Amino acid sequence: MSNVLELQGVSSFYGPIQALRDVSLDVREGEIVTLIGANGAGKSTLMMTIFGQPKAKTGRVLYCGDDITALPAFKIARRGIAQSPEGRRIFPRMSVEENLLMGAQVINYEDYDTNLKKMFALFPRLEERFAQRAGTLSGGEQQMLAIARALMSKPKLLLLDEPSLGLAPLVIKQIFGAIRDLNRETGLTVLLVEQNANQALRLAHRAYVLVNGQITLRGTGAELLAKPEIRAAYLEGGH
Repeated sequence: MSNVLELQGVSSFYGPIQALRDVSLDVREGEIVTLIGANGAGKSTLMMTIFGQPKAKTGRVLYCGDDITALPAFKIARRGIAQSPEGRRIFPRMSVEENLLMGAQVINYEDYDTNLKKMFALFPRLEERFAQRAGTLSGGEQQMLAIARALMSKPKLLLLDEPSLGLAPLVIKQIFGAIRDLNRETGLTVLLVEQNANQALRLAHRAYVLVNGQITLRGTGAELLAKPEIRAAYLEGGH
């Protein structure tokens, strides 16, 4: 399998504060790769650095073999990368329909009706709430909308940042089930940042552990689940 995404020795900063330190990882075509770590480890910064906000100070970000390190975010999106960000960041005063239209504009609404039907099949609640203001949806429905909005651009690579954050266990199960189904049925490549290490490692083909801006462990999801240090830190009451 070829690499869809590759980070080579990436370091990035917020002002004088270094957030990522010489990070190297890859995501192969058709994989779900997860990145786990504690709060403040740099997980969300890594996701934003892929989109050039902040830009990598050193190292390179490669997408399908092309160096996208210096590209502006809108050009990166047009190449086939979509992000469902931490905190969802939907447009609360706009309807579900209008939020989905915002996602589709990246590809100039190509195949909009077909893509919309796919989103309704994946998340039936969105069809029920189609004309409703997004800000009035439940937390789980808002997360479904954030993911669907990203998928409306027909991405080759989907970046998911903390999709389970603040959600009830049943809704988390639905969200992770949808991610698994998308990957199995369409071959969508996914990079998942997630604090729910148990769910994320069970879902992922491969995984990385980020500690203080550095990759400290890597392996298959099953391999990391079996490591005592991972269980102690992330699965048995660790933070």
